[in-house]
Amino acid sequence: MKLVAIVGTNASFSYNRKLLWYMKREFKDLAQIDIVEVADLPMFSEDAPVIPDQIAQISEQIAEADGLIFSTPEYDHSITAALKSLIEWLSWGESHVLTGKPTMLVGASLGNLGTVFAQENLRQILNSPGIDAVVLAGNQFLLGRAGQAFSDRGDLLDSKTITWLTHCFENFMKFVRLVQPVSTDEAETADFQAIDKANENWWLEDSNMGQLMDDDADTGSTEDLDDGTSMFA
Repeated sequence: MKLVAIVGTNASFSYNRKLLWYMKREFKDLAQIDIVEVADLPMFSEDAPVIPDQIAQISEQIAEADGLIFSTPEYDHSITAALKSLIEWLSWGESHVLTGKPTMLVGASLGNLGTVFAQENLRQILNSPGIDAVVLAGNQFLLGRAGQAFSDRGDLLDSKTITWLTHCFENFMKFVRLVQPVSTDEAETADFQAIDKANENWWLEDSNMGQLMDDDADTGSTEDLDDGTSMFA
């Protein structure tokens, strides 16, 4: 399976970039993940005579991929201007490569809530007429306190976090196969077709993997950290 993963920020350092590179390494035996940057892309403008070459190249990558992953930081309860600009390019003109594309949302933040508002904002955008991406329901991966989440070599440290990310990613792979057929060998196709019908709506289940989960309702909205630093990632 071939996936495109978009780093949702043009910042030179980003925990969202770290997260996607971790996923690329961790799930290399399950899927090919090609990471795309939004840095240095031209801002969207309807005055452009043609779609810029950089945008056209990204559009082609997405068109050829089986699915798409966005990793978004959170700024003022929203996604970044750079990511919004890319989406506007991809939904403008004759090319609508996001339409019908199976999509997964993840995000990392220095705050407690882990980009929950930005992901909802992105989900609304991707549901817009002319975009119409098919976004995986539930299975939200919200990495809070990202500054303490990674090792020096960029690996996630917490075993429960890794388990949940793996669970979400494996569900996304099933979702991709349901939404958009991919090239598979006969054995893999047979295995997939043998899935129990009782599990067809697995992505709608509210599963916490039997783990104790912190209640983000107690944390309030996006706030600065105790030391006064920003929670943006």
